[in-house]
Amino acid sequence: MAQTVAGAAVRQLVEAGVRTAYTVPGESFLPLLDAWEAEPGVRLVSTRHEAGAAFMAEAEGKLTGRPALALASRGPGAANLAIGVHTARQDQTPLVAILGQVESGALGRESFQEVDLAAMYAPLTGWAREARTAEEVPGLLAEAHRAATGPCPGPVALAVPADFWTAAYDGAVRLTTGHDRHGDTGDSTATSADRFAEHLAGLLSSAHRPVAICGPGDRVGRDTLRAAGEVAGFGVYSAFRRQDCFDEDHPHFLGHLGLGVPDDVREALENADLVMVLGTRLDAITSQDHRYPLPHQHLVLVGIGLPRPRHPGLTTVLEADPHAVLNALVRRATEPTSAGPRTQWASVWERHHTAAVRYARATGESTRPGTVHPAEVVATLRRLVPDDVILTNDAGNFSAFFHRHWGFRTTHRLLAPCNGAMGYAVPAAVAAKLHRPLNTVVALVGDGGVLMTGQEIETAVRYAAPIVVLAFQNGMYGTIAMHQATSHGRLAGVDIGRLDLATWARGLGAAGFVLDDPSHTEAVLTEALRSDRPCVVDVRTDPDVIAPGRRLSGLLDPPGTRS
Repeated sequence: MAQTVAGAAVRQLVEAGVRTAYTVPGESFLPLLDAWEAEPGVRLVSTRHEAGAAFMAEAEGKLTGRPALALASRGPGAANLAIGVHTARQDQTPLVAILGQVESGALGRESFQEVDLAAMYAPLTGWAREARTAEEVPGLLAEAHRAATGPCPGPVALAVPADFWTAAYDGAVRLTTGHDRHGDTGDSTATSADRFAEHLAGLLSSAHRPVAICGPGDRVGRDTLRAAGEVAGFGVYSAFRRQDCFDEDHPHFLGHLGLGVPDDVREALENADLVMVLGTRLDAITSQDHRYPLPHQHLVLVGIGLPRPRHPGLTTVLEADPHAVLNALVRRATEPTSAGPRTQWASVWERHHTAAVRYARATGESTRPGTVHPAEVVATLRRLVPDDVILTNDAGNFSAFFHRHWGFRTTHRLLAPCNGAMGYAVPAAVAAKLHRPLNTVVALVGDGGVLMTGQEIETAVRYAAPIVVLAFQNGMYGTIAMHQATSHGRLAGVDIGRLDLATWARGLGAAGFVLDDPSHTEAVLTEALRSDRPCVVDVRTDPDVIAPGRRLSGLLDPPGTRS
């Protein structure tokens, strides 16, 4: 039997190391589904919504460094898939999206669900094309894979008319990686890294207060980053939602540049003369609303394809793999930098962390009856999980307690959307558990995000992926409520009501627990972590405890304004 385009595409992807396809099945790519299902050694995961499929593919790419496959059909399916593709774009995560298109003869005729998919996905990806003939599909797929896995990884999208999949194909196109495409060799990469490391070492030796802002741990190299900081004497900040890149109890750790960062955590960054950005975009949150780097600070970007921020001061761009550059920096160092004034940073993290915990536990941070404090839940969970835990983090104000009170180590893995996409945590946890079945996987999500994609708990049940979901429920869209209270002094449209999430979870086939009594926190979390099936903990929190150190009532009726 002659090979089809669908069969050729599957063989290409498998030979390139793609092992999982996530999808809501669609009629515009039926032959591709059939060919993938028939392929040994791969997994086809049918999800409850295309957003869940995209988030799962993004999470697998983030966890493994190689792309997973996200499949969606025509206009509505492709639109649903887009949120996860945008997440991959913002996080520089490799992902291959294949979009089913109407049949080639029906294009341009207002066909059912027809959309210009390449144009739709162009702003969301680094590469987006639509096949014009069946014969070019394997070649375009090879080009797409190279773009997804190149020195600047990210999502790609290929739209294929439905009738192309069954066409005969007798050619052969190998899916090489992006690094193969650029012809990089180990020697040339090492030489380049040595040259950049020498330049960076010179900048560090003349700096008095150098700091580094670091991106994903896999990109910078966790052990290498620690060694470089020690021998070169710089302090380390983790970029927004990149906390697993550096041990937070290390004396060189300066803090996490997330939302609501206290002044004492920003102190070292405010006073720095050299700011290195390693393997990450300097996005609005990491840069603290574009405040940093300050005009007088020397900015050094180390990474491939990183966007260059608008910085009026001196900027140096080292277009190289940050892990390789840091490795070379460590190799050329003969002994650690002498102590000097840089040791002042050793106490910054300890001072902030101790103060934060003291505030939550000893300064009247009480909650109303029938609720628990999110900081206490986070601290208890931190004590109970193993060191190789995988954590998935949704968007929402609840996450501020997680970021501030967790205390990350490089043995942890954090999967979180830097674009603030709600609904990420549950699908991401499913993908993580499917790929790393021996690891404990915990999703942290708010009651707003959990009902956006929480139905993927059923997917976890169906594929026997025993994840633990902590759903922090305060009955409102907390982030928006806080912004409204701060800017307008009143609320609008943020009340989403209380739900019985434990019963909802049981209806999806999972276990369900309610945590509404502080004295039961450890017992409930322990039982959830020991469960051999997916489970949801309905964590009832006080809506007045809106963020670390902030009360919603105080924002709506600040002291000094009461009559």
